[in-house]
Amino acid sequence: MHIRDWPSHERPREKLLARGAGVLSDAELLAIFLGSGLRGRDAVATARELLAAHGPLRALLERGPAELADLPGLGPARASRLAAALELCSRYLAADLARGEAMTDPAAAGRYFAQRLRARPHEVFAALFLDTRHRALAFEELFQGTVDGAEVHPREVVRRALAHNAAALIVGHNHPSGCRDPSAADRAVTAQLRQALALVDVRLLDHFVIGDGPPVSLAARGWV
Repeated sequence: MHIRDWPSHERPREKLLARGAGVLSDAELLAIFLGSGLRGRDAVATARELLAAHGPLRALLERGPAELADLPGLGPARASRLAAALELCSRYLAADLARGEAMTDPAAAGRYFAQRLRARPHEVFAALFLDTRHRALAFEELFQGTVDGAEVHPREVVRRALAHNAAALIVGHNHPSGCRDPSAADRAVTAQLRQALALVDVRLLDHFVIGDGPPVSLAARGWV
């Protein structure tokens, strides 16, 4: 049966319009993006097969455009659109920070770090530099490591903060293992950065740890 022959309340597009995107399953959301399925299968069935073979959703979306293009049901055109959609999401989150949302809604900064770092196979330490009104000036990936860790040099963080004439910054790094628990080393680096930045009158506002699930804020735990 084609999707257009389903009861209207079960069709993904109609469900989205009537009840919002949040009620749709991963397969239904992907089916709307696909628009149509492989020969003999509707878009929902094709989406379910993609997720079963190459998922879950996060694992599927973390593939590069060239790799996505080789998957059945996607191809170069859909892979390109999917990569563009992910970049639009990243820029949407960045737009919140450009309006000063880094302080009025600290979770916005956490979501931005997650969008930028969660898919990385190795540990990456990044900084979001902010002006006096806590609007985003720049986002930089400063250090990269192995799957076990990245060596962070406070002096380099200070140098980049001065180069951007930043008044404050937020830092974050990912744990490729998926574990979100801040380590003793994470807390030690945070303390070193706070002290080094204070010498040049730059505030460290937060340090996010990115893993599976919501980002963990060290500031929320009283460690910044």
